Amino acid sequence: MNSRKSEIHVQPSDRISAATTVLKALSLVAIIGLFGCHKEEEKKAAAPPAPRVDGGKIIIPSGAPQNNYISVQEANARKATISHLSGRLVWNDETTVRIFSPVAGRVESVVAHLGQTVSSGDTLAKMASPDFGQAQADLRKASGDLQLAERALSRVRDLNNHGAAPTKDVESAEADHTRALSEKDRCQARMTLYGGTDKAIDQMYPLVSPLPGVVVEKNINPGQEVRPDQMLANAPQLFAPLFVVSDPGKLWVVLDVTELDVACLKPGAPLRITSRAFPDKTFDGRIIGIGNSLDPTTRTVKVQAEVENPDKLLRAEMYVTVDAVSAVEVAENQDSGADISSKAVFLKDNQHYVFVEAAPGQYERKVVQVGSESDGKVLIIQGIHVGEKVVTEGCLLLQSLIESSDTKS
Repeated sequence: MNSRKSEIHVQPSDRISAATTVLKALSLVAIIGLFGCHKEEEKKAAAPPAPRVDGGKIIIPSGAPQNNYISVQEANARKATISHLSGRLVWNDETTVRIFSPVAGRVESVVAHLGQTVSSGDTLAKMASPDFGQAQADLRKASGDLQLAERALSRVRDLNNHGAAPTKDVESAEADHTRALSEKDRCQARMTLYGGTDKAIDQMYPLVSPLPGVVVEKNINPGQEVRPDQMLANAPQLFAPLFVVSDPGKLWVVLDVTELDVACLKPGAPLRITSRAFPDKTFDGRIIGIGNSLDPTTRTVKVQAEVENPDKLLRAEMYVTVDAVSAVEVAENQDSGADISSKAVFLKDNQHYVFVEAAPGQYERKVVQVGSESDGKVLIIQGIHVGEKVVTEGCLLLQSLIESSDTKS
């Protein structure tokens, strides 16, 4: 059986068709390649200029998209600073007296009551006191001894003038008179201090007010035993003053102020004081004293202020909000006192920085010393001139450009 190879015959028309298809494919590939190259060239031509770091400056070309995220503001001179503080009202010590008893005894009656207005020398309470009775007796005795010494001195002098008594008797009588007079003055001064007289020895001691004002605190009742050493006891909750007399028309405000805020406060600076109890009222005050040291626990400075309270609405131990307004004299182009937005300042490695626009599209980072902050503004004590333009938006973007440049280098 003979095997026979089969032959495939290709017609000329089929060859032409295949060649045409190949040519079309090659043309399409060439067109795509040319189009892709054109797109790459367009992309290269349309790419925006990139920002760069040149020394200590960041340069962002005008066409860079980063410009859309950067805003600048001019640093102004701060004419006044407002610090929002919290304070506590206390009695004004210059018009306040805390009264203790200088003698031991038992309270017989209480004359003054809480809220009562008293004058200087008014009796607040009466006490039965043997100590006071002894002072009365000493004064009565000293008065009698003085009268006896005066009569003896007069008699000896008369005898001496007639030659019936020696001079030494006169000198001895004069010495006795001097001692009696001194004892009388001492007992009288003691009685004046107690506020009593020697007209009667009744042992009834009158507890009087040394200052005019209002009885704002009372810790005394009839029958109560009191001692003169109560004021020395280290237990104020047990041994409080018997009476506290004060003038509620002027109170003191005690403020705990931070280190940053205290730099803007001065004695005599005006204050605006508000209380939650009277939200629609504002009380005027002024700073009268600033502490010289920091509290080691709270790291604050004690500031003392005075507030006017003519209607007697405020009460001691109230908590109040205090707005301290102090004038700041700042010369133009001075290196301190620039007032900028708090958004312009950022902290890095325990240093405060801001970015300053040196020229359009050129920014420079500066180290600054910050002061008090209030109402979205921060006081720059050192590092910024008044009138310089600082970056308020985009600070972190500029900082990232610096960090990326440092990483590459």
